[in-house]
Amino acid sequence: MASGGGDNELEVSNKQVIFKDYVSGFPKESDMYLKTNGTIKLKVPEGSNGLLVKNLYLSCDPYMRNRMKKSTDSLVPVSPIVGFGVAKVVDSGNPKFKKGDLVWGRTGWEEYSLITDLQNLFKIEHTDVPLSYYTGILGMPGLTAYGGFYEVCSPKKGEYVFISAASGAVGQLVGQFAKLLGYLVIFCLFLGFGDITISPLLDMELLKFWILGIQTSRKVTWFGG
Repeated sequence: MASGGGDNELEVSNKQVIFKDYVSGFPKESDMYLKTNGTIKLKVPEGSNGLLVKNLYLSCDPYMRNRMKKSTDSLVPVSPIVGFGVAKVVDSGNPKFKKGDLVWGRTGWEEYSLITDLQNLFKIEHTDVPLSYYTGILGMPGLTAYGGFYEVCSPKKGEYVFISAASGAVGQLVGQFAKLLGYLVIFCLFLGFGDITISPLLDMELLKFWILGIQTSRKVTWFGG
């Protein structure tokens, strides 16, 4: 659906995934809904320093579960869910971006978003890889994994690397970084997340690795990916 007398006044339909209200426990489908009757003007408001973008890829990440709880960094009820994604600039009020630029960063779960906080938005300079990579290895998970492993964890030669959430977006990348450098990597799917209880058998298996580390005088480097 489109209306308006010219490009500057063009108004189009804008489907949105709306966050209903704060969540306790695991999120359910009923905690959100698809709004199909919304519209948006394809023009940045006059005087705005923001961007109007068309979203191309959206990322659903584990950290978003915590943002659904009431806190200082919560999602806003009865508003589109916000997460990381890849988008194309439709209109710009900022001299650092122009129409047609590709960007990645925080955006809304909707077809089009007006982004006024550009602190977490980055221009995509390299387009010789699939754009979806900027929701993964070239985006937030990849930067977190790279910085966490190489800058914070920074294991020494001969150490083991234990990843407590190896099935996650960050943890699985850290595991690959560590393996590429020749470390012995211990992968764990989960380790003590709230209401999840670790079985005695898993405790025994983990203990084997800890004993191995002590017996061989090798330090086990923990990475909570």
